[in-house]
Amino acid sequence: MIELFGDATGNSIRAAIALEESGLTFEPRKVALARGEHRAAQYLQLNPTGRVPTLVDSDGPGGERLVLTQSNAIMLYIAEKSGTLLPSSAVERARALEWLFFFVTDVIAPNAQAFILSRDSTAAHGDAVRRLKERAFALYEHVDRRLAERPFLAGRVFTLADIAGYTITTASESELRWEALPHVRGWLERVGARPAVERGRRLFRSDA
Repeated sequence: MIELFGDATGNSIRAAIALEESGLTFEPRKVALARGEHRAAQYLQLNPTGRVPTLVDSDGPGGERLVLTQSNAIMLYIAEKSGTLLPSSAVERARALEWLFFFVTDVIAPNAQAFILSRDSTAAHGDAVRRLKERAFALYEHVDRRLAERPFLAGRVFTLADIAGYTITTASESELRWEALPHVRGWLERVGARPAVERGRRLFRSDA
């Protein structure tokens, strides 16, 4: 049995969407960060960092129990276990991984740095925040050109790259100049309309 421990965070949602899209049977386990449940001794035995998500597969490779604590590793494991979310073509598979890593490294870095610095109101940090946001926007212009020619990041099929890109983009949606990103907007709507994506987004919400 697969269990997914998480809360309504971007990383947890990423793992939840991957599981919903894969068709694998799993049980969600809510870890309420606001109530400090991630610091409970029982949870720390699974994930000593006290972060979410955590995936536990009691029937992992070779029938052994497997615990994973990184959302991108969880997504890759789900893809390999289910035979979904990565193309069978070697070229398209490589392209999917390229775009996955593009979002979880190149795109997320300036956004995360801008968020941290924006919590400090000094003028020097304000300038840095603006520069970081411009850097992130330039990367999205690159994504927009890519999506002008294909429905999904890797090409014809929905992959892990789209899940990562979607969760990262929705987190910074209010910061983007959408009039300059029509193809990203269309892709975001296309991905968001998928039933499994909607289920994954709602999985750990308190109003779900």
